[in-house]
Amino acid sequence: MVVASGNVVHNLRRVQWDQPDAAFDWAQRFDDAVVRQLADAPGDILRVTEHPDYALAAPTPEHFIPLLYLAGMAAAANSKPEPLVRGYAMGSLSMTCYGVGADLQCRRETGAATLRGDVPADQANI
Repeated sequence: MVVASGNVVHNLRRVQWDQPDAAFDWAQRFDDAVVRQLADAPGDILRVTEHPDYALAAPTPEHFIPLLYLAGMAAAANSKPEPLVRGYAMGSLSMTCYGVGADLQCRRETGAATLRGDVPADQANI
């Protein structure tokens, strides 16, 4: 089993701290495009860089690059990555996490993970 980290859409400059479960429409469009690309042809994942919302959704590569590894492994194994977790946080973050060869009964669609009550948000890696 291979699991790739989430946050394919990761634009910290556009974060809306007061909207913990919100998503901008451009964030949803790009995240949905990635889901479709991985379902149709994971080996062609770089096609999503041509998506009109790519520059907003992935302005820096650190959360996009792990997806490339997963897509490459899936293509080599003739397998399709599946979303294990889907959801959005603070407008400009997707929580989508993919797996290959995972037990898909663990899938869920939700917003952001909640913090423990004793952890200030400014001291957490959200």
